Amino acid sequence: MAFDDKVDNKAEEVGGKAKEGVGRATDDEQLEAEGKADQKSANLKQAGEKIKDVFKS
Repeated sequence: MAFDDKVDNKAEEVGGKAKEGVGRATDDEQLEAEGKADQKSANLKQAGEKIKDVFKS
């Protein structure tokens, strides 16, 4: 379960970077902001997974 969550979180982060890049390239501030928000969300989830891993050890 944890590995799947990590993969999903990484995919969300990469998707956010892509959104941010497309938003920047097309001068779409809303899309760029969505991309940044997706990345932050993914990073928080990844931090949560790391904390879980520490307590499992």
